[in-house]
Amino acid sequence: MPEITRRRALGAAAGAAAALAVAGTAAAAVRTVPTAGDPASFDEVYQGRRIQGAPSPGGGHGGHEGHGGHGGHGGHGGGYTVRIDGEELHVMRNADGTWISVVNHYETFATPRAVARAAVLELQGAQLVPLAVA
Repeated sequence: MPEITRRRALGAAAGAAAALAVAGTAAAAVRTVPTAGDPASFDEVYQGRRIQGAPSPGGGHGGHEGHGGHGGHGGHGGGYTVRIDGEELHVMRNADGTWISVVNHYETFATPRAVARAAVLELQGAQLVPLAVA
């Protein structure tokens, strides 16, 4: 019977760890795939502010697509526009199907409507300032 060397043991351990990592990533991808398509449009008054949301034709907003890394198709939000009192709220769709905005960047929400409502609460009556993109 051949003797197991440190090199073979480390190689086997590294291979097993890589296999577990791939299996874990695949399982996580299966759990986080959104089941619904694009969110429905909305137009409502929330806390005295008019919030609107709708899919954007062309898949972006304001011509500043392609920042990458936030999901969607090249831009942010996967072609969805959210407005508060007529001003655009920059929203981004994460890879797991959740949504964030520039107002609540570190808190995720299930829908663009929930993002808009959270932004209204966070703004506390302040006006939304348009996002300047250089």
